[in-house]
Amino acid sequence: MNTFRATSKNGVTDAMARTAAATTAAEAKIRVKDDDPFQEGDAIVYAAHGVGRVDRIGVDEIAGTKIEVIQISFPGNQMTLRIPLSKARKSGLRKIVSREIVDKAMAIIKGKPHVSKGMWARRAVAYQEKINSGDLVQIAEVLRDLRRNVNSLDGSFSERKLFEAAQERFVAEVAILEKKDPADVLTTLTEVMKAA
Repeated sequence: MNTFRATSKNGVTDAMARTAAATTAAEAKIRVKDDDPFQEGDAIVYAAHGVGRVDRIGVDEIAGTKIEVIQISFPGNQMTLRIPLSKARKSGLRKIVSREIVDKAMAIIKGKPHVSKGMWARRAVAYQEKINSGDLVQIAEVLRDLRRNVNSLDGSFSERKLFEAAQERFVAEVAILEKKDPADVLTTLTEVMKAA
């Protein structure tokens, strides 16, 4: 007997989607109370996309199962993202860092660049992973290590792009924390890097 299964373009069947939704809903029921819950209107950081804002926390029906979701908008790249609330932390969603972390990151930026003689392709992948981690300290390491070649003839196009991506992530988060214009934060950061 042949059984017909509806499959989406990416190969996910309706049954697979229902199972995944039910699993997520079950995890939400046993979720331990978070000491640091997200609230609507909070500025947050999503590791892969940078700084965003919580638009809504509510229940959506997905594949016939009700799941509590958090909806985040990223104005910088005009994107909206919905994540099951029970998986928010595991997916890399976090609140804006503390002043302590920013001070630690600034100390790293002021430090001596780590010069690696390894292949650029491998170093570029490692730098991209640090940027995508969403960890401000790791992003500061990228800024420290790449700042030396950005304005010189030694720097490549890909180095400049990685540096700019790290700088953008760093500035966006610090601007939210300090309630400053990103241009002012960028000016301060540039001065710190020139003095280092």
